[in-house]
Amino acid sequence: MSFSTTSPRASSGDDVLAPFLGAEGLPFADVLTAADIAQAFADEHVSFGHAPHSFWTPALTLWTFLSQVLDGLKSCRAAVWRAFTALALDRPLAECDTGNYCRARAKLATGVLRRLTLQVARGLEKEARADWRWKGRPVTLVDGFTARLADTPENQAVYPQPNTQQPGLGFPLLRVVALLSLATAACAGLAVGPYQGKESGEPSLFRTLLKQLTAGSIVLADRFYCSYFLVALLQAGGVDVVVRLHQCRARSFRRSAAAGVADQVVQWLKPEQPEWMDDATYAALPEVLRVRLVQKTITIPGFRVNKLQVVTTLLDAAAYTTEEIAALYHKRWQVELDIRAIKATLQMEELRCLTPFMVEKEIWAHFLGYNLIRKVAAQAAQERGVIPRAISFAATQQAVLGSWDKLTEASAAARVRLGKAILKALGKEKVGDRPNRCEPRAKKRRPKNLKLLMKPRAQARAELLAGQGVDKEA
Repeated sequence: MSFSTTSPRASSGDDVLAPFLGAEGLPFADVLTAADIAQAFADEHVSFGHAPHSFWTPALTLWTFLSQVLDGLKSCRAAVWRAFTALALDRPLAECDTGNYCRARAKLATGVLRRLTLQVARGLEKEARADWRWKGRPVTLVDGFTARLADTPENQAVYPQPNTQQPGLGFPLLRVVALLSLATAACAGLAVGPYQGKESGEPSLFRTLLKQLTAGSIVLADRFYCSYFLVALLQAGGVDVVVRLHQCRARSFRRSAAAGVADQVVQWLKPEQPEWMDDATYAALPEVLRVRLVQKTITIPGFRVNKLQVVTTLLDAAAYTTEEIAALYHKRWQVELDIRAIKATLQMEELRCLTPFMVEKEIWAHFLGYNLIRKVAAQAAQERGVIPRAISFAATQQAVLGSWDKLTEASAAARVRLGKAILKALGKEKVGDRPNRCEPRAKKRRPKNLKLLMKPRAQARAELLAGQGVDKEA
């Protein structure tokens, strides 16, 4: 078996980036370059298929993998046909075999996908305009979600199904915690673990990402991340926090006599050392943590919260007013929209790979595709003079997929011309401005009237073959 090709199509990083408007002369062209892709391959020792009669190269494999995860069908066969019809019409159709592609995909190191994903995020954040940031400072949103896996013994061993489900009736489940930029919506960090078990919760996964946060930035999170240790560890790294007050902490605050009722500085006493923290780290944390408690009354109809209490390490009330802190926390909802784009638009709620080894690659390939779509949205926003979040993610994804083959086959000059036309059109695909939108938490569309499978499928199938469980009225 061989993986390489002498075809000039999709055999370099330029071809991989072509569908994402990575040509020189377009905005943010330096966020990720062909040289960066080649360097990532070299550093991760990704090199296969140098025989002259082979087809799959690392670059072509990456091009095909990205087209697969961004396509709604997510089929290996469809991805392989896309590669052959676009790039290899002169080769025998007998070579259109998904096996060779899947083996090449397995050789694509996860480190390459991770490195490129984070590089796109860092590049976008570095080149973000000042008016895209909050008071000139980068803000990172943090939240988690779950994804179901194919029900295989390998996946069950690493990501077991919830213990509330009977054996044979559930699916392996993993938990993902992501760092997402408020300015560009790009994913700047990712931690994956089992859904349940010791140290498998969102705060535990978030702690593994603390080193990826830059000093001077702000973390924006919901009340699940409101704890002394997370706030203290972030402060030790020079990172500020804006987080909703946890409901169990409402009575543990001590009010400062000099502060007002709606905006006051309070003290958190150092709790006992947790099992997961080493002695040196625990000793380095302060005995008393001074934080600021901001309370705002919500009078907007339809909001479930009447009084919003936010904890922040931004203690300077003159530089960061109560209204500004509350308005910043209101932007936390953007992470829910980002996760919806990841799970629903990119269809990451259910992953297809059969082993944890490939599941990890599948996750990072999705987030690399996600970040590259966000890069195109940032390019359109730059041309239009708006913030990147004003550009529709779904419309951007559809534009990339619609022009995928054309941009890959085009010359360098044609890529720039077509890219500018696409960016101009995408600038009109703006997200609807619906402030304080109120919707009931209920579905109008009814699911199909199918019974739930209450026993393992093999057992249910055997009973049907034995004449049991058959509808008597049929």
